[in-house]
Amino acid sequence: MKRRLPDKDAAFPNPDIPSLCYIKNVVKNPRIIIGDYTYYDDVDGADRFEEHVTHFYEFIGDRLIIGNFCAIARGVTFVMNGANHRMDCATTYPFYIMGGDWGGMIAPVMDELPLKGDTVVGNDVWIGQNVTIMPGVHIGDGAIIGTNATVASDIPPYSIAVGNPARVVRRRFDDDTVNLLLQLRWWDKPIEEVDVLMPILTTPDQAEMRAAIIEYLSSQVG
Repeated sequence: MKRRLPDKDAAFPNPDIPSLCYIKNVVKNPRIIIGDYTYYDDVDGADRFEEHVTHFYEFIGDRLIIGNFCAIARGVTFVMNGANHRMDCATTYPFYIMGGDWGGMIAPVMDELPLKGDTVVGNDVWIGQNVTIMPGVHIGDGAIIGTNATVASDIPPYSIAVGNPARVVRRRFDDDTVNLLLQLRWWDKPIEEVDVLMPILTTPDQAEMRAAIIEYLSSQVG
């Protein structure tokens, strides 16, 4: 019998959990790029995830990029580069965005603005409730961001970060295991293959997990 797997193209994959939304299927801004199976969980409207991405101005052009299979809890805020103000002048007030004669006369060129590039969240990242992610941050694959954290700098893969500002308190696995997981890249595989890998992905026995990944990777060579 063919296995029944979640539909990546459904906004709400489980009718019994209406707070859980595959946000790729509801976001309309083309500069918010979401991977398959990434969900936002919010009883107040998970399909309104886009409202949690603030200071998104067209003239800046930055993007929010989130990978596959991420779990994002309610209350998260992504602050984009439009929130940054110049700090090298007497005032930080952005006169140039207020229109009228103020705009054209004193608008800084893009190179003068403190832009930090795209905000990038890797794959299989778990972001807890009420987390704030600042502009240009890169969060690595498999990372966990604790509740109420403010992420102002990059977080390495498979690290756990908490606090304000967020700091890494430990890595989830040792270096060898992290390297194996980054080689496996299970999140990029067809969902049928992910389904086959489920026993490897869900075992709490790390020795068993490492052995199974090594065996699997060896079977893919050649």
